[in-house]
Amino acid sequence: MKGLGTDEDTILKLLTSRSNAQRQEIAVAFKTLFGRDLVDDLKSELSGKFETLIVGLMTPAALYDAHELKHAMKGAGTCEEVLIQILASRTTEEVRHIKQVYKNEYGCELEDAITGDTSGFFQRMLVVLVQANRDPETKVNDSLLNGCPEDLFKAGEQKWGTDEEKFITILGTRSVAHLRKVFDKYMTISGYQIEESIDRETSGHLEKLLLGVVKSIRSVPEYLAETLYYAMKGAGTNDCTLIRTMVSRSEIDLFDIRGKFRRNFGKSLYAMIKDDTSGDYRNALLLICGGDDE
Repeated sequence: MKGLGTDEDTILKLLTSRSNAQRQEIAVAFKTLFGRDLVDDLKSELSGKFETLIVGLMTPAALYDAHELKHAMKGAGTCEEVLIQILASRTTEEVRHIKQVYKNEYGCELEDAITGDTSGFFQRMLVVLVQANRDPETKVNDSLLNGCPEDLFKAGEQKWGTDEEKFITILGTRSVAHLRKVFDKYMTISGYQIEESIDRETSGHLEKLLLGVVKSIRSVPEYLAETLYYAMKGAGTNDCTLIRTMVSRSEIDLFDIRGKFRRNFGKSLYAMIKDDTSGDYRNALLLICGGDDE
């Protein structure tokens, strides 16, 4: 970055080949050696989507999610898509960490920010997820299982109207292992996948949130592979979603996401990124992706 011009190629190769923890160490060493903030220098030297991607890589994971949530609720209007993707796919421990970082960074509770910017059953489900009280049990209690699928069936398909509170309570608080069994039994007693019933019984942002939760319960990598696919499918690319997903999952389950992407959509994530992006931004994304599964 010294002098006229910027060596973007070196920047992207250095930063995409390190872990987030190593990037934090680099930032500390940079400050010690040169008395300058590395992220501030990167922001001044880079621009556009490439800058957004690189700055995202330089941000610790929980802080990155907190920033994304804050930005989604900043100013007039709310970007519900961001709230849905992050809160539907993060574990209970991850949500608790995000909440703490959010409070430290912005001086207010994440739950208060959400209740101030959303409403109705959509707000109610988000609040349940942010409370992070999902049962941690990995074993399924058969006595608790009995009744759950039937309750969901009665709250939706069997009822005139929909008992949204029942869906919210069960989907927002039961353990992952428990809910997977519930989904299987629900299919047996109703003849429908739970996703089909949610699609028929709810609408709008609540529907998207409930579907995001159900898909994440089944498989977070599969849910995020689908998210990436639709971010790039058709005319134009949703770069915000593409960057957020690639940055936030790069050290968690991106390899699994790649596998689900190739299996479900008949094309590798690497190939789709290559076709839908360009320049240093594309080169950095491809390095994060890590390989072509064609």
